[in-house]
Amino acid sequence: MESLVKEGSISSVLFKSHIISEEDIRLALDEQKKSGCRIGEALVKLGIVTQEDIDWALSNQLNIPYIRLKKDMIDIASVKLIPAALARKFNLIPIFRTGDEISIALADPLNVAAIEAVEEVTGCSVTVSMPIIRELREMQDLFYGPAEIEKTLGFSSPCFTAKNLESINKDISGATFLNYMLQYITRNRLTSLSLQPLGDLVAIIVRRGDSSREIGRLSVDYYPDLLLQIRKLGRLKAATEISARGILAFLYKGDKLYFQIFTLKGKGGDYVTVKMHKHISFPESIKELGLPEGTMRSFKELLAVGQGIVLFSSDNRDEFCRIINLYLDESETSDKTVMILGDLAVRGKKRFPSISFQKVPPFEMESIVAEALEHDPDILVLEDVSDSRSFKTAVRVAMRGKLALCGIPCRDLADTLGHLLYFQQNYPVLAYVKGIVSFRGVRLLCPLCKKSYFPPEKEKALIPSDSTPAAGYFTSPGCSACGYTGYKGKKYLLDLIFFNNETVELFAASKEGCELLHYLRGKGYRGLLEEGIELLNAGEISPEEFLVSVKH
Repeated sequence: MESLVKEGSISSVLFKSHIISEEDIRLALDEQKKSGCRIGEALVKLGIVTQEDIDWALSNQLNIPYIRLKKDMIDIASVKLIPAALARKFNLIPIFRTGDEISIALADPLNVAAIEAVEEVTGCSVTVSMPIIRELREMQDLFYGPAEIEKTLGFSSPCFTAKNLESINKDISGATFLNYMLQYITRNRLTSLSLQPLGDLVAIIVRRGDSSREIGRLSVDYYPDLLLQIRKLGRLKAATEISARGILAFLYKGDKLYFQIFTLKGKGGDYVTVKMHKHISFPESIKELGLPEGTMRSFKELLAVGQGIVLFSSDNRDEFCRIINLYLDESETSDKTVMILGDLAVRGKKRFPSISFQKVPPFEMESIVAEALEHDPDILVLEDVSDSRSFKTAVRVAMRGKLALCGIPCRDLADTLGHLLYFQQNYPVLAYVKGIVSFRGVRLLCPLCKKSYFPPEKEKALIPSDSTPAAGYFTSPGCSACGYTGYKGKKYLLDLIFFNNETVELFAASKEGCELLHYLRGKGYRGLLEEGIELLNAGEISPEEFLVSVKH
């Protein structure tokens, strides 16, 4: 327990003052892991201490005097030296002045900008004390009068009229701002718009093709409200997640448009990127994927597998979970028991019991799977077996004579085979893996606004030499018919390997995943790379889409 009390920390100050115990620190650390807050915030949240206790401890930690503010200790002459706007901006109150030195109570005693501002306006050097925020605000109201709070979103931009800016800034929820930004993306046919927190402000950056520029700035004051609005409309996951993505619907001139929303948690708030998106429903059956005859034949062989491991890989977790759903929909499961261990793979036509696996570490996964096997399922879905312990768990499922359908987030088929070669060092991979399905979606160009495109030499050099489109390459700028996205839909490509005797022998002799793929292609194997080249040659996808979604 001694290790819980870190010397010099706020918790150490409170512990040594007998305000909290080691058990209190343990509880606060557990809360900190759950919510990502600071240790002091966790202690307050749990009701163990008050905010005043934290302020006092912080002043001790920083060796800054802690002060209890009262009316009779404030010198009115010193108050007159500092304007109310400045005092409220930096959360401070002057206490007294002695010669060329002025003493202030400052909510954030490490705020260098506040100290420099006071020095500039008073011409005095500054000494700082740390007050209780509640008492500081009381003194501000008493000596400066009640604050006239003008609520504004704090958005500025040369790209909008004064009237538009006024309308946007009046709505501190951020809904009007978001509405104008979506209109701006649509009208200007932008590739993306990003909100980038920079500490004291949020930069609004737009991108079109390879170039980007700043179109405006946003105050951080109401940025959390805007993020709440974005999460609500985009139906994004909980704000505690590091990253999230969602789809936001928007009505523009009578047409319903869709935007992709991506977020990454940052120190000053979420980094948000918005992109135009043609809303396309995921295929409801394997038939709708339009697979080549050979690939469909291999898929049907996989459907007949009764035990072992079938891997489904993609760099998009949501998509490999959906292909697992399609596999289950096509499988004969009427006389089988299916159990799903995971949170994403539950969207197929058939309904199966699902056991939540969110945030379960690999070492606990083994015991949970062991418990699941006590219920004797015929098919067990494991959402992610990308680490060694999780894959070992899948092997144990197969050893019990069960079928394990496993997701594995990998870039491509070669990457997935590389994982298997690594796992093979410790586990009987060849005895149990029956096949791999690697999955990727590509966006098809809108035929109505498609136009010729001449890729620069650097880009062209990355395109395979067997790509020789007779009509040249194409791209699409976007039009009303495609919702200004430039795309008419999406096609899903598959790399699929069924592990028969031949592929097992080849795999056993391989040192890298690409070796097996090279041999199979020499024997006439067609996968997503070959399908992607055909689409590129036919002018159905752009060179950029090929390089990003097929060849990357």
